[in-house]
Amino acid sequence: MGETKQASVGSLTRGSYIVIEGVACRVTGTQTSRPGKHGHAKVRLEASGLIDGKKRIIVMPGHDHVAVPIVGKKTAQVLSIQGDTANVMDSETYETFDLKIPDDLKGQVVEGANVLYWDILDQKVMKQVKSE
Repeated sequence: MGETKQASVGSLTRGSYIVIEGVACRVTGTQTSRPGKHGHAKVRLEASGLIDGKKRIIVMPGHDHVAVPIVGKKTAQVLSIQGDTANVMDSETYETFDLKIPDDLKGQVVEGANVLYWDILDQKVMKQVKSE
């Protein structure tokens, strides 16, 4: 598991990140139910996976704490391209690894280009091609 921090469910808003079932997700909607006489407010969170795009819903007490992924935004240079995978080198650590090229970036990713990628929970995702 990558880097995470704890946050109260009640403090999360639309656009926040959360870990659900070990998957990093972005919150797409929240609803808070009013508590009963002796109850606690319940929060219903809808989120979609940052990598798989799958929708997930959880309901829990508003004072509960959840894991929030720390998203590292980094740049890398494309060394070579094989099909829909680019071999890239991190601009800071000079570590080389493969990144899957997202469908919306195909044709833009070329050898020598710089790309922005996110490092989330030990998974790396290409996000955009940086223009010079």
